Amino acid sequence: MIYTPNRQLQQNKQSKISQLADKTVFTFFILIVAIYVIFLALPLVSIFLEFDLTQISLHLQTPEVIDAIKLSLYTSLIATCVSIFLAVPTGYFLATRKFYGKAIIDTLFDLPLVLPPAVAGIALLYTFAPRGLLGPLFNSLGITISGYTIAVVIAETFVASPFLIRAVKIGFENQNRTLHDSAKILTGSRLRVFFTISLPLAMRAIISGTVMTWARAMGEFGATLMFAGNLPRITQTMPLAIYNMLYTDTASGLMLAIILISISFAVIIIVKLLEQKRYGEHK
Repeated sequence: MIYTPNRQLQQNKQSKISQLADKTVFTFFILIVAIYVIFLALPLVSIFLEFDLTQISLHLQTPEVIDAIKLSLYTSLIATCVSIFLAVPTGYFLATRKFYGKAIIDTLFDLPLVLPPAVAGIALLYTFAPRGLLGPLFNSLGITISGYTIAVVIAETFVASPFLIRAVKIGFENQNRTLHDSAKILTGSRLRVFFTISLPLAMRAIISGTVMTWARAMGEFGATLMFAGNLPRITQTMPLAIYNMLYTDTASGLMLAIILISISFAVIIIVKLLEQKRYGEHK
């Protein structure tokens, strides 16, 4: 093809227009990213700016703060342990088995992730309260759940355990099935293959899911408030204490908020590092 001076000039002009359009769109994308970062970061930064960090030790001596921290740690750790007990076998079963109605059950486990916490609390209340679905059974055994610490554990497990199920399921699904089939032929025991191959290979996914579950349990508010109540030393976890202290002791409430923000940030960093190592091995 013969290029005339006019055609070359036209092509150069189109190239410059194209480059200008690319730069404009790229600048627009950067602006959107900057606005989004500011939108997410500014509210979090404002909490740190509002609180005097030199007063942390003083507020940590407040009985209400100490009780809320202790209760949050206690209930979230128990909820995490219960989640591990329930989610690891469930995630393995969902990842390795095909059965009728699997999609429905899978959706059921994901539902608490998008369900409004207040709705989750009402659902638990109508299930475990004295006049709820299982209330008469527990009443006959002399057991009362709502309004006690066990209600906090149940609420936290209900809303947080799906995080672990998702992570566990992905961890088992991404494994090499040929390796498992070969191991089954050699050992002849599915249980042995699970503990020697499947579980170790999924361990990073389980750890990352466990950390996320614990963080979600620590930050649970709505379901706990609706189901367990807001009783100091009994059901008042850190988020519930923040809710109360914003009206009575704002500084202590801000300190608890900073603690939860720091925990959440650290948890996400840990999960990202674990996922980076896990997926980096396959490169």
